[in-house]
Amino acid sequence: MPDDPDFEVPVGMFEDLEDVKAQIAALTAQIKALTENGGPDPGEASADDGADAGGETVDEEDLWQYPPFILLLDPPQYDDELRALIEWVEGVLVPGYLAEPSADARWCHLWFEHPVAIARLHACWLAWQELTDPATCGYTGPSVWHRDHLDPCMRELRGSSGPFAGCTKGEHQIGHRLPGVVPSAWRQAED
Repeated sequence: MPDDPDFEVPVGMFEDLEDVKAQIAALTAQIKALTENGGPDPGEASADDGADAGGETVDEEDLWQYPPFILLLDPPQYDDELRALIEWVEGVLVPGYLAEPSADARWCHLWFEHPVAIARLHACWLAWQELTDPATCGYTGPSVWHRDHLDPCMRELRGSSGPFAGCTKGEHQIGHRLPGVVPSAWRQAED
């Protein structure tokens, strides 16, 4: 039999491997204990999750939750979210980013009557909320928002085939883009 090759392995690598082995063993033991003791199902919070280090429970209302996508809301939450979106669009987006509408860059002053516009602008607004906060995204967030969210959103909305294609200066058309009745994937039909 040939001799085993002589490999030089740095000593630090053995320590790293031992650390990984120890972490895997600890995780395996934790999984085994949870499955044997009838612990919570994956994705469920355990009773201990509501308590902080001091033993106090955290009120669910105090926990920040991601805002829901506007098209998934029902009244009155939908109405409240739409009002807030209108304030942002009319207070920030329109005066700061929209030039005079033209054939190449359309805009409808009744944009909130176009469901596609509501959906795209709401998504853009959610991204703006996150990416203009240096605490969550650092100082490059606004640049990322412009590049990844605002510019594509405006191209789609203001383009010649966008939701405002039938709207001209002073004239609003909503029915030109509405499809026929399509069963919703989000809600079950009521009998």
